[in-house]
Amino acid sequence: MDCDSDELVFFVNGKKVVEKNADPETTLLHYLRTKLRLTGTKLGCAEGGCGACTVMVSKCERPSGNIIHYSVNACLAPVCAMHGLAVTTVEGIGSTKTQLHPVQERIAKSHGSQCGFCTPGIVMSMYTLLRNTRQPSMETMENAFQGNLCRCTGYRPILEGFKTFTKEFYCGQGENCCKNGPLNPRENDRLFEPSEFVPLDQTQEPIFPPELQLSNKLDNKLLVFRGERTTWLRPVTLNELLDLKAKHPQSRMVVGNTEVGIEVKFKNMTYPVIIAPTHVPELLEVKHTNTGITFGSSVSLSRLNQILVETVNKLPEHKTRVFAAIIEMLRWFAGDQIRNVAAISGNIMTASPISDLNPIFMSAGCSLIVSSKERGARELLLDHSFFLGYRRTVVEPDEVLISVHVPFTSENEYFYAYKQAQRREDDISIVNAAMKVEFEQGGNTIKQMALSFGGMAPTTVMALRAAQQAVGRKWEDDLVTDMCGWLADDLPLTPDAPGGQTEYRRTLTTSFFFKFYLSVQMRLSEAKVGLSNVPRSYRSALPVYHREPIKSTQVYEEVPEAQSEKDAVGRPLPHKAGSQQATGEAQYCDDMPYADGELYLALVTSTRPHAKILNIDASDALKMTGVKAFFCHKDVPGNNTEGPAAVKDEEVFASEKVTCVGQVIGAVVADNQVHAQRAAKAVIVEYEDLPAIVTIEEAIEAGSFHPPARSMSCGDVDQGFAQSDHVLTGEKRVGGQEHFYLETQVTRAVPRGEDGEMEVFSSTQAPSIGQFMIASALGVPANRITVRVKRLGGGFGGKETRFHVLMVPVAVAAFKLNCPVRCMLDRDEDMLVTGGRHPFLGKYKVGFSNSGKILALDAALYSNAGNSADLSLAVMERAMFHIDSCYKLHNVRVVGHLCKTNLPSNTAFRGFGGPQGLMIMETLINDIADYLGVSPLEVRELNMYKENDVTHFDQKLVNCNIRRCWDEVIKQSNFHRRRQEIDIYNSENRWKKRGIAVIPTKFGISFTATFLNQGGALVHVYQNDGSVLITHGGTEMGQGLHTKMSQVASRALNIPISKIHISETSTNMVPNASASAASACSDLYGMAILNACQIIMERLEPYKIANSKGTWEEWVKAAYFDRVSLSTTGFYKTPDIQGFDWENNKGMMPFNYFTFGAACSEVEIDCLTGDHTVLRTDIVMDVGTSLNPAIDIGQIEGAFAQGYGMFTIEQLKFSPQGSLINRGPGAYKLPGFGDVPVEFNVSLLKGASNPRAVYSSKAIGEPPLFLASSVFFAIKDAISSARADAGVPGLFKLDSPATPERIRMACVDQFTKQFPPAEAGSYKPWFVHV
Repeated sequence: MDCDSDELVFFVNGKKVVEKNADPETTLLHYLRTKLRLTGTKLGCAEGGCGACTVMVSKCERPSGNIIHYSVNACLAPVCAMHGLAVTTVEGIGSTKTQLHPVQERIAKSHGSQCGFCTPGIVMSMYTLLRNTRQPSMETMENAFQGNLCRCTGYRPILEGFKTFTKEFYCGQGENCCKNGPLNPRENDRLFEPSEFVPLDQTQEPIFPPELQLSNKLDNKLLVFRGERTTWLRPVTLNELLDLKAKHPQSRMVVGNTEVGIEVKFKNMTYPVIIAPTHVPELLEVKHTNTGITFGSSVSLSRLNQILVETVNKLPEHKTRVFAAIIEMLRWFAGDQIRNVAAISGNIMTASPISDLNPIFMSAGCSLIVSSKERGARELLLDHSFFLGYRRTVVEPDEVLISVHVPFTSENEYFYAYKQAQRREDDISIVNAAMKVEFEQGGNTIKQMALSFGGMAPTTVMALRAAQQAVGRKWEDDLVTDMCGWLADDLPLTPDAPGGQTEYRRTLTTSFFFKFYLSVQMRLSEAKVGLSNVPRSYRSALPVYHREPIKSTQVYEEVPEAQSEKDAVGRPLPHKAGSQQATGEAQYCDDMPYADGELYLALVTSTRPHAKILNIDASDALKMTGVKAFFCHKDVPGNNTEGPAAVKDEEVFASEKVTCVGQVIGAVVADNQVHAQRAAKAVIVEYEDLPAIVTIEEAIEAGSFHPPARSMSCGDVDQGFAQSDHVLTGEKRVGGQEHFYLETQVTRAVPRGEDGEMEVFSSTQAPSIGQFMIASALGVPANRITVRVKRLGGGFGGKETRFHVLMVPVAVAAFKLNCPVRCMLDRDEDMLVTGGRHPFLGKYKVGFSNSGKILALDAALYSNAGNSADLSLAVMERAMFHIDSCYKLHNVRVVGHLCKTNLPSNTAFRGFGGPQGLMIMETLINDIADYLGVSPLEVRELNMYKENDVTHFDQKLVNCNIRRCWDEVIKQSNFHRRRQEIDIYNSENRWKKRGIAVIPTKFGISFTATFLNQGGALVHVYQNDGSVLITHGGTEMGQGLHTKMSQVASRALNIPISKIHISETSTNMVPNASASAASACSDLYGMAILNACQIIMERLEPYKIANSKGTWEEWVKAAYFDRVSLSTTGFYKTPDIQGFDWENNKGMMPFNYFTFGAACSEVEIDCLTGDHTVLRTDIVMDVGTSLNPAIDIGQIEGAFAQGYGMFTIEQLKFSPQGSLINRGPGAYKLPGFGDVPVEFNVSLLKGASNPRAVYSSKAIGEPPLFLASSVFFAIKDAISSARADAGVPGLFKLDSPATPERIRMACVDQFTKQFPPAEAGSYKPWFVHV
């Protein structure tokens, strides 16, 4: 560092930090975690999209002296920007060692933390809200979480727990409250008791550092921070800023770093000079004038919103129509963490073609003041000439944007803005628009019009000719028809345009105008201007979207009154680590302290889908700062060939060719993450390209399949078709899905220095698989390798096998260098290399009677397995086992093919093929109902399984509770009444439609590979205090496994759960453990622990008899002094089950039992945009006798949310060359807080014990996921109504996921017909469905 670099001074959790060598490229998150060792703040995405890194920043406003608190994404915030500020992390507000903050306590006790990786960020979002608003409204609270994601909980318990801080907590309905519904005896609807919470006392919050409050010396000096590659300059006067910009015209201006941070991290951009104009007074000013409001260019979007809201509330409505449009747009612009730091100038100067605000600024006629040192100030109009091209404006390099003037509107002007995205909250636009019309005085003749659009060109564009042609026209219905043609001419998009979705995007432009037309027509009608009125059936298209706060119920069966207080089974206990997760004390793999000499690894991955490797040149990388070594296939000491399952068709490092983009070719090891990642990008790989196969259709055409094909049949299919009154054929595509566990793949390997021993810490669901693969690669016996897992920040199947692409290279590097090595993948790397849920294509032929009885099914299933076998065969087998869903099929033939493509290997994912098979069956059930013109309910009930029915794989259904779940959910949801109400609603509304659907599920529990159905446990009892330590083979990944296992031991040993501890999972404690998967952990390890505890109790029995009034501690001590072992192993193998005989098509008993459930969902869709809202979901789930109702309900809700994402929002986009395009939360959208059903009711089926699992419980991790398809089919039901109105009733195809694009384009109307799809093969698409 140069000696003229200033000291960086800021406070963290009340302690002063002075950094003499601040690097402008260092983020606050990196500094907190590596320099200050405050690891509670997590890295989830590095792009400000998940909120795991949320912290609170506080500052003293000058000259008022007010203290301002705001949440920020530490992963984007440069540490240099913290100068003179106070940072509060999750560690700074509470601790289990002292006292939990009420926010931490409530999220833990209300079951709002499962894997816990997202929890600190959510805690800090809530904490910041409460520091600013003592008692927020429910709506305000929900909005505060727009920038936070959770993959585990489904969000409901977080909102319920934090609702206790809000105004709405004390329900105004009194005895009529929905929570006071009638309950059956022994039923309970409370999972936590709010009265037990510690009250919020804001007088006890940490004070703002007096040093920062009493002096402004840190705010009024030009700062210079020099790093390895970048210099950070912070001027405090306008003259300083203009001087610096003149001296460094190519410098980047940074306020919030929300754009530049992304460019540096993901686009490999380097900016030698960064100027931070955050302290220049003129750029922070807000001036109210006679014509509007002028905002300084550094004014944050949050402050912009606050000022506009205040102004709208004060001034006449007609003056503030532009302001209202901006406020509405900001509702959906990112999350609080981004809005709090992003500046109004950022949208303009980055010139993004999908900016949400630029269309508004352009249509409103906003003006800008820019200034340079040489030429002074000038005014620019933000119009059609402002943007010169992609990311280019008319502003000169040495000019600075000083201010933005947003004008008032007149009484004759109307202004509306629109946005459509994949997800409503915190998502980039697909298309946005802003429209203004001014009428001649007192009439409806158009005087002038402005129409601006984003997402339709390389820049924000104005439809100039369309607007000009409208001038002089009356605001009447024929204008819409003409405008559609004019907009089509003004806004052309070729089928191969970047971003794809061209027909949808073009349709949105005209659909937005139609909304604009109706909205203005309604206003004119209210003002008694013009003759025409908006038809009543059209009016539902007009209101601004408003979502009611969530309401919910959770009903479960209480434990018997006679059950001992010590017996924890059946009680809704919080997650055992919930408090530690809420305080940031829970340690994840990358939170472990660095050892002396520990190094960091970065992967070198393929950029080609299929190619020969001609040469690998790491010479430049090895010369870079901090780099220690480069490893490739030549450096693997043992076996470079590997595979996590039976087929060994992968390599540690690709040797001769690559077979997908993202395949690991080598690894660079350096002294830190930054140096390793920079060097990895400098490794040059020369390729010779080979033909690539990307999609299922391409694989079918090329005959590219992984062996073997599977087939299964029962009955006489041909005879069944002959007896059928009707035969339908169809096909269904079910898209893939990214796991998006919040904690990415991570491994830390520590050589032990002798005998080839190595200790490996990893975020894996399968420590034993990792142990064996490392041993093979290192050429050492497995007994030299110990793999340890404390907890996972989510897994969902993604860490069952694919962890090896990182774990083994890290172990090889540590072995070769004989020092600790670690790596945690960045989100984009993780998404690129690890694969996801298998996309499926199902082709089916179904025969049925006039009543809808299925008589024959012939189905072919194709999965996109990717470039290696992995677990694809087992996934396909489970899909084939579940092709029946919940229906008795007498004559079935189903075949399964594993398509071998040049994509990263797809793998296990919650449901493991089951949801794909179930979805295909439920689709054809709907097709039958639509064909016959009857309710899908009738067809489902007619074909539904009954007790003792036999499946198509010859397993008898015992304790079959599907009809009980079905009947109860129909009753509880008031389905029949609501069906009638929806029909009435749809008859009265043309552009908003509602739909409802009831879907059952049946999910087989067991690994289908019989040998995996075994589990071991180790139980130690300590003689000094009687405490119990348990180790078992399962990993804790948020599913509450350790909590449930502690409850099992509590009952078995008859001791309080407080005496039981489960520390970690380790291969040197419980060997040969199966992966934590197949929803089977509680069954396997619960029984193994029960077995071990029974052995302990047998050993203690003589001492209990001898001292019948003694205590547990006394019996344990007596046994110890009598030299009786207080340690034992437990073991369990699932009895009776046998795998299916595929060779002979012979059914055995592949599943131990089945978990059943049913769900009813109601949705509302916007037919003009494709948006939808889940209005209500009711679920009844058979979980046997629940070990822990809170955990089981949490699993149901979390699985539902993940399934909801799978079937509606989450869409993986691959280029035709097989490269994943959307590699992070910015482009790949998960369900958010705003996607929870507005009403969400979950009931556990009462009196449904299960004799085939521990304490009559049932597995619950995967079975509920498919119930989210009730939303999909409700959407399809709503679309059917829209299509009927358009004159196209009957069968139609809707593939999964039901994205806004698919919903909108299925709602056929005059707007969609204007843009027919281009002929396949006539263009190269931007992305393909794989």
